[in-house]
Amino acid sequence: MTEFPTPADQQPPEAALPKRNAFTRFLDGVEWLGNLLPHPVTLFALLALGIVLLSGLFGWMGVSVVDPRPAGSNGVAEDGMIRAVSLMDGDGVRRIFTGLVDNFTGFAPLGVVLVAMLGVGVAEKSGLLSAAVRSLVMGAPPKLVTVAIVFAGIISNTASEVGYVVLIPLGGAIYYALGRHPLAGMAAAFAGVSGGYSANLLIGTIDPLLAGITQEAAQLIDPDYTVLATANWYFMFASTFLVAAIGSLVSIYIVEPKLGPYDASKADPTILDEGMMQPLKDEERKGLRRAGLALLGVLALMAITLVPDWGILRNAETGDRMDSPFFDGFVVWIFIFFVTIGYVYGRTVGTMKTDRDVIDAMAAALGALGLYIVLVFFAAQFVAFFGWTNLGAITAVTGANFLVSTGMTGPMVFFLFILLCAIINLSLGSASAQWAVTAPIFVPMLMLIGYSPEAIQAAYRIGDSTTNIITPMMSYFGLILAWATRYQKDLGVGTLIAMMLPYTIFFITAWSIFFYVWTFIFGLPVGPGSPTYYTP
Repeated sequence: MTEFPTPADQQPPEAALPKRNAFTRFLDGVEWLGNLLPHPVTLFALLALGIVLLSGLFGWMGVSVVDPRPAGSNGVAEDGMIRAVSLMDGDGVRRIFTGLVDNFTGFAPLGVVLVAMLGVGVAEKSGLLSAAVRSLVMGAPPKLVTVAIVFAGIISNTASEVGYVVLIPLGGAIYYALGRHPLAGMAAAFAGVSGGYSANLLIGTIDPLLAGITQEAAQLIDPDYTVLATANWYFMFASTFLVAAIGSLVSIYIVEPKLGPYDASKADPTILDEGMMQPLKDEERKGLRRAGLALLGVLALMAITLVPDWGILRNAETGDRMDSPFFDGFVVWIFIFFVTIGYVYGRTVGTMKTDRDVIDAMAAALGALGLYIVLVFFAAQFVAFFGWTNLGAITAVTGANFLVSTGMTGPMVFFLFILLCAIINLSLGSASAQWAVTAPIFVPMLMLIGYSPEAIQAAYRIGDSTTNIITPMMSYFGLILAWATRYQKDLGVGTLIAMMLPYTIFFITAWSIFFYVWTFIFGLPVGPGSPTYYTP
C-alpha cells in the first residue's frame, strides 16, 4: 500500500521558509494589532456595552439625521428624522431585559447553522465526508483544487447559506487532506462564498430582494421606473470568473505562503483524521456510489417541488420560483440532503446501523458548536442594540451624505461610491438592510446626474461584497472563527482579519476597475434590458 504523508510530516526546515516581503510584514502588523483585542466573546460583550453607553451619550446630545426614505414608509418617523435612541433610560433598560433571550434565539444565522449541522453531522460521522474528500483530492493538482474551492464558493450563493455552513469547513478538510494548511482552504472558500457574494452564474435569492429596494428608490425620481431581478445578471455572470481568478491567485501566492506550514499540535485533536489520505476501500467506493444515487433522488424531489407549475414549494400567490418557500427554507434541503446521503453511505459501510447512530451523530455535531453558541449570544445582543439605537442607520446615512458633499458627477464617482459602500458594510453587515437605508439616497442622487438604477445597484454590490470577509458584523463571521479555532486553538480575530484582508484589497480594486471598463469603456449593459445612463 502506498504511504501518504500526514501534514505533520511535511513541515519544511526553518531555513526553507520563504522571506517575508513588505506586504506580508504589513499583514503581520494587522494580525498583531488585531490579536491585541480580547477573546471574540469578550469583544462582542464589550461592544454591546459600548453601544449602550454611546446610545446614552448620543441620545442626550440629540444626534439625528434626515431619514432618506419616503414619508409614510414603514419605519419612518412622523417628523422624517432618524434619532439616536438611548438604552440607558428606563425604557432602554426594560427593553434590554425583556429582549435578551429573543435577541439570542432570534439571531438569524443561529437556527440556520444548527439545523444544517444536524444533517452535516450525520454525513461526517458516517464517514461520507472523509471518503468524498479523499476521492476528490487524491491526485488532483493543488492549484486546481484552490480554483475549484473558490469557484464553488461563489456558485454556492445561489443556495443562500449553504456555502457558509458546508463549504467553508469542507475547504479546511480538503486542505488538511492534501497536507496543506487547513486555514488556507477555509480562507479560499470564505473568499468565494462571502467576498464574491454578489457574483454568480445564476440569479440568486438576493437579486429580486435588491431589485425591489432599488425600484422603490428609483420611483422617488421616476414613479413608473421598474427594476428587474435580472438587472445585473450579465455583469455578475462575468464577475464570477474575475472573482474566482483573483481569489485563487491571492490564496495561492499570498495567503497560503503567509500562513506557512501547518502545526497540527495547535489543533483540536478531534478534528484531525490521520486516515484522510488513505486510498478508498472497496466498501467506501460502493458507499459513495449508493450515496450518489441517493443524491439523485433528493435532487429529483427538489425539482418536483419547484419546477412544475404545480410545485408545492413555489410561491403560492405568484407562482414565482425565486421568491418562494423553496429558497426561503433552503436550510431544510441542506438537512434532508446530508441526512439522506450520510445515512445511505453509513448503512453501506456499516457505520450507521440504527437510529441511535444517527442521533449520536447529530448530538456530536451540535456539541462541537459550543464556542459558536456562546459567541452568538453576545454577538446577537450587539447587533440588536446597534439596530435599536439607530446608530447603524445614522452611520450609513452620514456616510452617504458625505458622497453628496463631494460634488463629483463623472463616472469616476462610482469608485468613491463603491468605497463608501464597502466602508458602510463594515457596520451594517446585511446587504438588504444596508441597501434599504442607503438606496433612497444613492439611487436618486446618481439618477439625477445621469446614471441608471441598474448600474448603481451593480456598483453597490461590489462594495457590499468585498468587505464581508473582514467585518465581525457579518452574520457568519463568528461561525467561521469558531470553525477556524478547531484547527488553531489560539486563533484570534486579528489573525482571521489579516488572513482575509488581501482578498478584500484585491477584490475591491480589480472588481471596481472591471466595472468601470465594462460599463463606461466598452459600454456593455450590466443586465438584460439594463441601461447605463438615465435621462432625468
